Amino acid sequence: MTNEELKNDIIEFSPAAIFDESGEFLNVIIASESLLPLMKELRSKKEFDFDYLFCLTCVDWKDHLMMVYFLLSKTHNHTIVVKAKISDTVNPQIESVNSIWKTAELNEDEVYDLFGVNFLNHPNLRRLFLEEDWVGFPLRKNYVDEHMIKL
Repeated sequence: MTNEELKNDIIEFSPAAIFDESGEFLNVIIASESLLPLMKELRSKKEFDFDYLFCLTCVDWKDHLMMVYFLLSKTHNHTIVVKAKISDTVNPQIESVNSIWKTAELNEDEVYDLFGVNFLNHPNLRRLFLEEDWVGFPLRKNYVDEHMIKL
């Protein structure tokens, strides 16, 4: 399936999606509220069959957070990147995709631990690297630690 065919099919059920083809993969940019329905379609429809979530991360842009999901179809040998914008940086939350791809579980735990994103309906959201009483989220741009080197 070509990028153009992917875009046309995605637009049918996610008309507000924005596309970016400037990188290696087709990027689909959506609002965080649209994430779960889109991901379910990308996984379940035979023409997509994105059966493998091989990377999930977060980017802090100061005024918003961007969740980034890399999906691969081993059947069709195509890859896309889905980006979901979270506008609320004080209490960031988004639906978990763990019910669609089990590989999301630990990746979502990591993003929760280091960025503070709460994944709704995650089966066991927990810190992976930091103690439970740790204050702050080290990969956020606004994080300050007394041991940080200021440039």
